[in-house]
Amino acid sequence: MAMAMECGLLLRNMRATIAVSRGCKLRFESIGGEFRAPGLTRRNGVSFTSRSFATQVRAAVAETQEREEGPAIQVPKVKAKVETNKNKEKNLKVTPRSQDFSKWYLDVIDAAELADYGPVRGTMVIRPYGYAIWEFIQSWLDARFKETGHSNMYFPQLIPYSFIEKEASHVEGFSPELALVTIGGGKELEERLVVRPTSETIVNHMFAQWIQSYRDLPLLINQWANVHRWEMRTRPFVRTLEFLWQEGHTAHTSAEEAEEEALRMIEVYRDFAYTQAAIPVVVGRKSRLETFAGAAITYTIEAMMGDRKALQAGTSHNLGQNFAKAFNTQYSDENNDLQYVWQTSWGMSTRMVGGIIMTHGDDTGLLFPPRVAPIQVVVVPIWKKEEQKAGVMAAAVKTESILKSAGVRVKLDATDQKTPGWKYNFWEMKGVPIRIEIGPRDVAENVVVVARRDVPGKEGKQFGVSMEEGRLLECIETRLEEIQESLLARATAFRDSNIVDVSSYEELKEAIKEGMWARGPWAGSDADEAQVKEETGATIRCFPFDQPQHSNVCFFSGSRASEVAIFAKSY
Repeated sequence: MAMAMECGLLLRNMRATIAVSRGCKLRFESIGGEFRAPGLTRRNGVSFTSRSFATQVRAAVAETQEREEGPAIQVPKVKAKVETNKNKEKNLKVTPRSQDFSKWYLDVIDAAELADYGPVRGTMVIRPYGYAIWEFIQSWLDARFKETGHSNMYFPQLIPYSFIEKEASHVEGFSPELALVTIGGGKELEERLVVRPTSETIVNHMFAQWIQSYRDLPLLINQWANVHRWEMRTRPFVRTLEFLWQEGHTAHTSAEEAEEEALRMIEVYRDFAYTQAAIPVVVGRKSRLETFAGAAITYTIEAMMGDRKALQAGTSHNLGQNFAKAFNTQYSDENNDLQYVWQTSWGMSTRMVGGIIMTHGDDTGLLFPPRVAPIQVVVVPIWKKEEQKAGVMAAAVKTESILKSAGVRVKLDATDQKTPGWKYNFWEMKGVPIRIEIGPRDVAENVVVVARRDVPGKEGKQFGVSMEEGRLLECIETRLEEIQESLLARATAFRDSNIVDVSSYEELKEAIKEGMWARGPWAGSDADEAQVKEETGATIRCFPFDQPQHSNVCFFSGSRASEVAIFAKSY
């Protein structure tokens, strides 16, 4: 807003000057509501670089004048309110989610300092506040993996291209997304190397060496790593050239054991989504066209975002023996006969961070479920007179200490450069679930005010909460649980109200046109599924495990249908 005002003032002041400059012309373009001269550098399409806008316009005018007429005209200097990064005040304004969901998403990631764009197109830098969410996801999942018998290890990032070629459907599925290394040490490589898009191939190369006998099975491993997929359209956290994830890989002696493992791990992901991220995902099986390249079956958790698009938030693949046969991964059974192993792979990535943002955020900004929030409680001390500061700060520090000792992730905002109102807005935009306010009157009465992020205004405030340790902790812990449950209930109600049961193709097309998820009996062919995607932009998200009653007649082909599928547009 400040930049836009500055631009408007500058343009008004320039009119008279440019009018008498013997026809010198300087064209301005509107980009994202701001003005600039063509050719002036913008950073990520959001803000200008180190020189102020006024400075850049004066330089552009001078350059144009010199090129066209000789001596430069004089543009009146406008004192910029935002001149250097040192004095720059963070703009808390974000585009309302209800107005422009896509712009809101980018605005809130920038304003809340979750991530920034990397120097290579399609990459991102995950900032501390955003990485803290990923760290929580890591710690929770890692504990569950170890509980189920998996061990962590690490595989190389560079994979011989010949490995990718060994499994036909795998290379066909990933070929458009591969990043290749062709030169190393200044010399052309004898074989191209693939920058890891996923690790099934290199894992099988090693499994074939490690697995000799049935006694070596099951082999259950996981790795935390980065992967690269050359995406054409990128979006922070949701789809980037490089992202962080975990990928589990297991080998078993039977098809039944592998299937049990694949289902076990998709349940781990479902559990995380519901109990920690407060995202009511739909769990199900992917269609053949949407199955992971090289897998026999893919299971998925599908989440409905705030714009009603679907997000694939985690997958688990039953690989059958496809990779085992390609890499000759065999073992000797009890009868000393050679058998191919049965395998699974499964993964969840930083895409889940984007899912949390898009599920719960609102017009104000982020809104984090307490269990995944980097900061669960912010303490804001309030004073007007200097003599009040010491008492208020002492109470604020004590409150912070009580909560921190109980394991609550708490932040004391003790800065005195900002007003309490500015701090309220800032921490609300950052999505902190609870704010504690402490003023001189509260100190005198030994109480605090507790405000909930998910309930705006006075309705979300609880006054007169005792500072006594036991009572304070009981209040905060109760409120955190209430917020967690409230966000899940809210997201569930939103999801359920936006799923439409359809009995004809026309009904599906209308539902998709209105941005809904369409659910109906399906027995169509791969070609039928491709036609639906071509004509509506929607894909089969899954055949849900929780199957509703239905007509048993495919809404598209009229054939007998044994199960219902969910169609939706997706990220």
